[in-house]
Amino acid sequence: MAKKPAAASENTSKPARRGPRRIVLDEAVPLAGVAAMPLLVDGFLDYVRHERALSANTLEAYRRDLADFTGWLEGRDCTTLTASDLGDYLAWLHGRGLARGSVNRHAASLRTFYRYLQLEGWLTESPADLVGSGRPDFRVPGSLSVSQVDRLLDAPDPSTHAGLRDRALLEVLYASGCRASEVSGLKLADTHLDEGFCSCLGKGGKERMVPLGRRAKEAIHAWCRSARPTFAARAEGPVGWLLLSSRGNRLSRIRIWEIVRAAAAEAGLPDDIHPHVLRHSFATHLVSGGTDLRHVQEMLGHASIATTQRYTHVDADRLRSIHARFHPRR
Repeated sequence: MAKKPAAASENTSKPARRGPRRIVLDEAVPLAGVAAMPLLVDGFLDYVRHERALSANTLEAYRRDLADFTGWLEGRDCTTLTASDLGDYLAWLHGRGLARGSVNRHAASLRTFYRYLQLEGWLTESPADLVGSGRPDFRVPGSLSVSQVDRLLDAPDPSTHAGLRDRALLEVLYASGCRASEVSGLKLADTHLDEGFCSCLGKGGKERMVPLGRRAKEAIHAWCRSARPTFAARAEGPVGWLLLSSRGNRLSRIRIWEIVRAAAAEAGLPDDIHPHVLRHSFATHLVSGGTDLRHVQEMLGHASIATTQRYTHVDADRLRSIHARFHPRR
């Protein structure tokens, strides 16, 4: 009888541990200097887009920050830099006049980028982890008085289609406290005028409901009834966005900034007014009126109450009135 072939001896040794993932670059492209940096940046952006599912605005911020970093490198290999080198880069940004908060954001972008390089096997240790952020910027953003808000919101001409759109935009910004990017992304289906609220998609893809007051609802009604159909007819297909450009496209975040600045100029307000000033005015007026800070946090979409505390302030007149009412030696 023919013998069965002997069974292969079982390999009891543990499988070799795999090293970290590594990008495969074309051999003709050296991993050094300005030639490799765009490849590393592109790989990083693909990573944060697909594996971390970050928003388009966050991706664009990373892209801008790394473009500044690439320019500062002037052809040097980013994988050979030390913590001291990165500190020099942040000092260079500060010397260009960037605010402390902007420099801190660049530092955070570097830390995320260098952790990605570690993950891909280009580095064993990240020099960016040794670079601390500066002190947080606790300056309170500017806000408008109630009368200034009234002037701003009344600035667009309601006898024109663009004026109806602009008035609806300004009313929604102030009524909801939404960011410009959130208002840009609002769809008709997100706006529930009968119930008096809209649902917006905030940072991290988190959805929240924010109320709409009577004036905001009236402005949206006027825009949708009298002007939006004209703008929508210029689009190539059906459009679901609430606010449209004159060509029927989605109203971009940049265009929203331009509209707010134009309205501020028309109202005779300072030229540094932008959508975030309306957001801060929304929060400030609610807190000054006695709204609980937790409710303001929910409407603003802040993950932490600490952010809301830094973002809002109570005006001095209200503090003096509280002191006069309750202090025993008033």
